[in-house]
Amino acid sequence: MKHLGRLSVLLISVVSTAQQWQPRPGLTWQPRPGLTWNYQIGSAPTDLAVHVQVYDIDGFDNDSTQVAAIHSAGAKAVCYINVGTWENWRPDAKQFPSSVLGRTNGWPGERWLDIRQTNVLAPIITARFQMCKDKGFDAIEADNVDGYTNSTGFPLTAAEQLAYNEWYAGIAHSMGLAIALKNDTDQVAQLVHAFDFKVDEQCFQYSECSTL
Repeated sequence: MKHLGRLSVLLISVVSTAQQWQPRPGLTWQPRPGLTWNYQIGSAPTDLAVHVQVYDIDGFDNDSTQVAAIHSAGAKAVCYINVGTWENWRPDAKQFPSSVLGRTNGWPGERWLDIRQTNVLAPIITARFQMCKDKGFDAIEADNVDGYTNSTGFPLTAAEQLAYNEWYAGIAHSMGLAIALKNDTDQVAQLVHAFDFKVDEQCFQYSECSTL
């Protein structure tokens, strides 16, 4: 997602709020229910004048200095990274072969990815997550992870999406980073064990809040 124009309502939900919150072993940080958030994608540097406990910002557009500034303000930093669509302006765009590029998702310069080709995508996505870790981020928000419900140009299934989402969540956890589920609200019940929190932009508009 290049711009934030479609954002009407944002719900940041810790997925374990229905149960007694317990931290996930091995993570350096995991969000708890009740934290305050600033979701700031599409502009950099981050406006730290908004005093919150967590900032969700673009992983490519912000460097380690910006993340350190967030930490100095006593807050945590979430790394926004796209794992389901190709973005032609990213510095690693040429690493994606044409065989994994599908139809546009409606945003300029973006095309759906063939998530069935995990062997091709794995080194690219892993490198992106490593970049987040190296910059000092505390968690990752992986975007566009509901291709199976869209016209991607590939015959993606719910099972394939589930497997892909569980795969990249495991990569984040192996690096000690918390991971957010973005989109794919229909599979929340199946993915709640694999993710640490949920980012939903329009839960009121699409009547998703009760599901979360």
